[in-house]
Amino acid sequence: MTLDPVIRLRLSTMMFLEFFVWGAWFVTLGTYLAADLGASGDQIALAFLTQSLGAILAPFIVGLIADRWFAARRILGVPHLFSAVMLFLAGRQGEFGAFFVFAALAMISFMPTLALANSISFRRLTSPERQFPAIRVFGTIGWIVAGLLIGWLGWEAGGALENTFVMAAIGSAPLGVYAFTLPHTPPETTGERVTVRDVLGLDALAPLKSRSYLVFFLASILICIPLAFYYNFTNLYLNEIGVQSAAAVQSLGQVSEALFLLVMPLMLRKLGVKWTPLIGMLAWAPRYALFAFGDAGSLLWLVIIGLVAARGLLRLLLRRRADLYRPLRPEARARAAQGLISLATYGVGLLIGSLISGPIVDAFLAADGAHDWRTIWLIPAALAVGVALFFAALFRERETVEAAEVPQGA
Repeated sequence: MTLDPVIRLRLSTMMFLEFFVWGAWFVTLGTYLAADLGASGDQIALAFLTQSLGAILAPFIVGLIADRWFAARRILGVPHLFSAVMLFLAGRQGEFGAFFVFAALAMISFMPTLALANSISFRRLTSPERQFPAIRVFGTIGWIVAGLLIGWLGWEAGGALENTFVMAAIGSAPLGVYAFTLPHTPPETTGERVTVRDVLGLDALAPLKSRSYLVFFLASILICIPLAFYYNFTNLYLNEIGVQSAAAVQSLGQVSEALFLLVMPLMLRKLGVKWTPLIGMLAWAPRYALFAFGDAGSLLWLVIIGLVAARGLLRLLLRRRADLYRPLRPEARARAAQGLISLATYGVGLLIGSLISGPIVDAFLAADGAHDWRTIWLIPAALAVGVALFFAALFRERETVEAAEVPQGA
């Protein structure tokens, strides 16, 4: 069955705005904090940790409220309106403590909307597996547009990154209003008794009795530790070494992601359960090595390759992570599993990564205010290799297939 073009347009617009808001301020956050608020690496990592706080709380917000009592579009709209105010206020603060409070409130309200946007999309698509990548790619385009705008406006070079929070607020407020006009998606479990077990998706832990599922679960958490170095410090690194319009240059990584999203159905058929995530994990080591040995001059091409190559491969890892939980049908249980995995990776994994990356970056800060980026980037490169070796040595694809064939409750 084909998808109504109007529904396709409306869902694509929602995805575009959703990720435009995120990309408008989050990419350049580290540079803004260092340049405008004089933040240390530890404080920068703490600010990025707000994403983890939001990811940890998201299953409770979605599971306890959206799935149980209210239509998803309403719960998508209210947090965006609230986040718009918090983002605007965050950009007006002159010291880190006050900024952190407003940024944390903005992210705690924003992170659940990622799952809500997906939920609204999947419930309106006639063939989600086939149609969703073409909808989701507009989110990547939104992130790219935000980066290009920041580069075109010269906010990094001009010391005007406080404007990114205004741009994010301008995107978030209309999205909050627009959300109320989206197709109605009533709660799926109105009136049912809800337990903490349901909200946390603890039934999704059943496959972890299989060693390979457990290995994959742990590797997904561990790979987010080196990933935190990228999220937290890439923009600061690019600006510090002298890359012009760094946010726009970073958007090249999202171009790669968009391409991988479109060709992913074909790639997933060709690659197995083991090799898809393993390639995604291994991609991070050369990315960081390229960052370590690149510069803004004759070796800028190393940095560009590092930005472009690994981003799309990471998408393979995240998508295969979802595919491993297909045996958890029905849909509600599969969604609970995804919430649990997201909590573990974007919540616990990136939280650990933020706590580790900040002190490391501070440890390699010279007296002149410059960082020893070569040493800094080689540390997450080594961590990524270690996680890939752990996964390759202990994961058995056959065990995963056999576990998938075991009926639920057996």
